[in-house]
Amino acid sequence: MTELRIRAAGPADLDSVLAFWKVAAEGTSISDDRDGVERLVARDPESLLLAERAGELVGTVIAGFDGWRCHLYRLAVHPDQRRQGVGTALLAAAGERFVRLGGRRADAMVLTRNATGQRAWEAAGYAPEEHWRRWVKHLTEN
Repeated sequence: MTELRIRAAGPADLDSVLAFWKVAAEGTSISDDRDGVERLVARDPESLLLAERAGELVGTVIAGFDGWRCHLYRLAVHPDQRRQGVGTALLAAAGERFVRLGGRRADAMVLTRNATGQRAWEAAGYAPEEHWRRWVKHLTEN
């Protein structure tokens, strides 16, 4: 099997990332557009990690650190590449990034209806914290 390469996304990768999420990610986000991902990469150029095999995008994770907390979003692995260590490699790279930045605990946003995602996060050593509830207010109409 071809070696897996993990790297930070650059501006030239954004269209392929958005197309990839339509195939590999569960659900969509209000930020799943060119402007949203451009802002992410411009603000924190190392936050969007890509996994590539033989030059093909096979996985992503957003590893955001705000100086206080480590947040993980958009862990997505191509359906044909699942259960081959792609997610594990992405989470390891994210964890290394967080430690390097001084982070001490990471959290992940996972849709409750995403059973595959729930199993993947549990296998990676994450656990739900049922005493928390996410509160959201949309700041724009989009």
